[in-house]
Amino acid sequence: MTIKQLSSKLVYENRWMSLREDEVRFSGGFEGIYSVVDKPDFAAIIPIHDDGRIQLVQQYRYPVGGRFWEVPQGAWEDSPDVDPFALAAGELEEETGYRATEWEKLGQFYNSYGFLNQTCHLFVARGLSEGVMNREETEAGMETAAFTYEEVLAMIKSGEIPDSVTLSALGYWRMMAG
Repeated sequence: MTIKQLSSKLVYENRWMSLREDEVRFSGGFEGIYSVVDKPDFAAIIPIHDDGRIQLVQQYRYPVGGRFWEVPQGAWEDSPDVDPFALAAGELEEETGYRATEWEKLGQFYNSYGFLNQTCHLFVARGLSEGVMNREETEAGMETAAFTYEEVLAMIKSGEIPDSVTLSALGYWRMMAG
C-alpha cells in the first residue's frame, strides 16, 4: 500500500520542529489529511561505567508534567545534518559531563513514525572519564547519576523510567547482548 502526497502546507514552525499537513491519496482512492512533525534526527546514548553502572539523566518534561530518569539523548537543531557519532559524543558530555573512549553504534529506530519522521541513532559508550558538562539553558535543573542494571530495572517497574526512547534503547541493548 502506498500513500501519494497531493499537496503540503506548513502549519507551524519553531527552532525544534515544524508541523505540516499533507493532502494524501491512499492506494484505494480515499483522500485525506496526514499531519507530519518534522524534527532533526537525534542520538540516544547508553553510557556504561567500568563497574557496569549505567549513567542516566533526570529532567522535568513539561508536556507530561514530571521529572523522570532517561538515557542521555538529544538533537542539534542548529546542525541537523551533523554526523550521528559527533552528536552522540556531544550530547553525552553536555548532559552528563562524561566523555567516552569506546563507542558502539547499536542501530537506529523511529521514535513515533505514525506522525514523526525523526530517527534515533542508538549508541553504547564505555571507557567513561570526566569531561565538561555544558548544558543548554533549557536543561537547567537536569541531574545525572549512575545506577546498576538491577536498579534501572526496578526504576522501570516503579514508573520512574517511562520514556519510550530509554525503554527501547535498554531493551535493544540487552537483546543484542544476548
